[in-house]
Amino acid sequence: MAEDRFQTIVNEIYERFKVYGVTRKEIESRLKLLLFEFKVPEEEAKRTIVNGLRKNYNIAKGDLKTPIVKISQIEPNQWVSLKGKIIQLWEPSSPTIAQTGLIGDETGTARFVVWSKSNKKRLEEGKSYLFEKVVVDEFMGIKSIKVTSVSDIKEISEEIEVKEERGEIEVVGALVAIQQNSGLLQTCKLCGRVVKAGICVEHGKVETNEVLRLRGVLDDGERTYDLTLNEKCISSLTGIGIKEARKLAEEHLDRSIVLMELKKRLFGKYLKVSGELRFRSLNASSVEFYRPEILKEVEKVLGEEGI
Repeated sequence: MAEDRFQTIVNEIYERFKVYGVTRKEIESRLKLLLFEFKVPEEEAKRTIVNGLRKNYNIAKGDLKTPIVKISQIEPNQWVSLKGKIIQLWEPSSPTIAQTGLIGDETGTARFVVWSKSNKKRLEEGKSYLFEKVVVDEFMGIKSIKVTSVSDIKEISEEIEVKEERGEIEVVGALVAIQQNSGLLQTCKLCGRVVKAGICVEHGKVETNEVLRLRGVLDDGERTYDLTLNEKCISSLTGIGIKEARKLAEEHLDRSIVLMELKKRLFGKYLKVSGELRFRSLNASSVEFYRPEILKEVEKVLGEEGI
């Protein structure tokens, strides 16, 4: 490891612990032992030192200062602080989630999740916030920021510029995840949020619309997209429109059967999608199953050989 990288790690840890009387020398000796004597990977060494210092100095995890980083710098399992602008808010897929969406700064974007148990004030699209003591998670290569009960969120007046990626695109990829807020859904006529038993989290008891949609993750091998398919797109792929979805739900006395059927027919399939991209979100205007020409050639050869 280069000396400048070694000192960068020391400085990162020192900035978090200097108010507790921890010295650079103490951090350096621990880091050298882990990295050079025991050959511990860098991230594991940092985590071991942080946990060890917290224990030795009797510091609660919630009290420990976390470094302010840029979104492009976040790594899984880190506790960090960052400044970001709320780009988009999405409908939570579970009652355990208070809010979820996309946050960005000048270096990139990431998903965020505010857990219901954290009891935080609601965030607003277009506003900038300082997120303190949040933990970084990763699922299928997608990094996300989790706001827990020990986290703090403060609105800031600082204007954060986020480079917006937007436009019509065509992409081919595999549907590697289908979210729970998909299928035959009842939505609030006022705000469009999914409602349960006629109750909207924002407006209480409301009149509802019935919609058929799918939200998932499309992976083209280089990046992932948060994909939304409307009723027209779903019907073109599966033959299931809203009438067929209602019939399925009535026959089984269960709306969840529609989501199960969509997963059965679409999960893991390669799709060719055209639509509007905004940051990570891809709203499909047309979609079809993708079968590369090479597969046709292979099938042709196998047919000729009688296989």
